Amino acid sequence: MSVRVLVAGGAGYIGSHTARLLAQEGFEPVILDDLSTGHAWALQGPLIKGDIADARLVSSVVEDVKPVALLHFASSILVGESMELPEKYYANNVAGSIALLGVALKYGLPVIFSSSAAVYGTPEKTPITEDAPRRPDSVYGQTKLVVEEMLSWYSRLRDLRYISLRYFNAAGASGDSALGELHRPETHLIPLALHSVLGIREKLTVFGDDYDTPDGTCIRDYIHVEDLAEAHLLALRHLLDRGESEVFNLGCQKGYSNMEVIGTVESATGKTVPREVGPRRPGDPPVLLASSGKIGARLGWKPKYALGDMVEHTWKFLLANEDRVRKFYGEPG
Repeated sequence: MSVRVLVAGGAGYIGSHTARLLAQEGFEPVILDDLSTGHAWALQGPLIKGDIADARLVSSVVEDVKPVALLHFASSILVGESMELPEKYYANNVAGSIALLGVALKYGLPVIFSSSAAVYGTPEKTPITEDAPRRPDSVYGQTKLVVEEMLSWYSRLRDLRYISLRYFNAAGASGDSALGELHRPETHLIPLALHSVLGIREKLTVFGDDYDTPDGTCIRDYIHVEDLAEAHLLALRHLLDRGESEVFNLGCQKGYSNMEVIGTVESATGKTVPREVGPRRPGDPPVLLASSGKIGARLGWKPKYALGDMVEHTWKFLLANEDRVRKFYGEPG
């Protein structure tokens, strides 16, 4: 019999890639998702449709499925929206997590939490290490930090074992083009640039070209979604081996500017990215880079993919699923 794990938010971008890898590695992922932003076509295990805030439902699922661990991907993720609708983000990300983690406590389940580099806010220095000050610049980042603090207290007071994974910029798609990134609205640079090439949107907006960086555009640390999935697998094995609770950054420790990403897209597609330069976005620091040395030393994780792979895999996913993609996004805009 396979070892079951409960994957909350497993129909989403990172959750589906992780569930797929878990299934390939002998686990049986059971997906809990309300499909509000996830996709039925991305499911990599049986679906229980529901809200993580429904503690009665989650408890009944745990009693029925008997998972050995909980992977928590379920949250609202748009930084800009979080500043316009803070109540939505506190309801979904904080209140939902309170209910979900209450069930994990009740049944003694170890937890792997999908956190974010947004907990750091604008860093004092880069690369950012896990002990850097956490001063979120957005409601989204604050909600992730609140859940991290809950996990820390639950660990100290109730012996909950957990791993919190702070992602930097997730990108890419599965190598076989079966899974990829479809968000509405899309806010990530690589798919936005490729959408502009395909005509799914009219043009890409580069937010600011006057930063103190070599080409004037922001520099970010990108990480392939399959490398993220591998980190979750290692974290799961660590917890199942009775390993201690940990917090880890996930990044490649190498930064690329917006213009370097655009250049990589143009090289991969052989096409020019239609674009314009817009004003800076509030709260966008010039450089964000991760230090991933801790997870490398503790769990042996090392990213396999570079920026070129992320762009190539995303491009192939969009071409292989073009009808689905165009239907999802509708008219250019």
